[in-house]
Amino acid sequence: MFLVHPGGPFWAKRDAGSWTIPKGEYSAGEDPLDAAKREFREETGQAIDGVFQPLREIRQARGKIVTAWAVEGDIDPSTLRSNTFTMEWPPRSGKSRDFPEVDRGQWFTLAEARDKLLPAQCPLLDELASLVRISGD
Repeated sequence: MFLVHPGGPFWAKRDAGSWTIPKGEYSAGEDPLDAAKREFREETGQAIDGVFQPLREIRQARGKIVTAWAVEGDIDPSTLRSNTFTMEWPPRSGKSRDFPEVDRGQWFTLAEARDKLLPAQCPLLDELASLVRISGD
């Protein structure tokens, strides 16, 4: 499973329980799958295509709904190029800095991903494991 680690100073020293699926927000009227492909490209610098299997929606700790898909792909983590965001850093310094939205990506087995992934996203692993068993992989 390919996961990304959030960029920026709040996540810099976190590892276990902080990784995420590549994701982002979509606006009303935007096709969720098209938005997912766009967000993947923005966060990794790579396009993803293939047969997308919808996974059930999950609700994260702060109420954010995540709509996700499984797709087979071959992403090279060493070529990851993320978009950036700007924030005041250090806090109350009056200085703005740019940070990558994700600072790295990595392939994990499902067992490894369970330790790395944000806890609210772990139900996606169970569904993915079920899909893989059904397809015979």
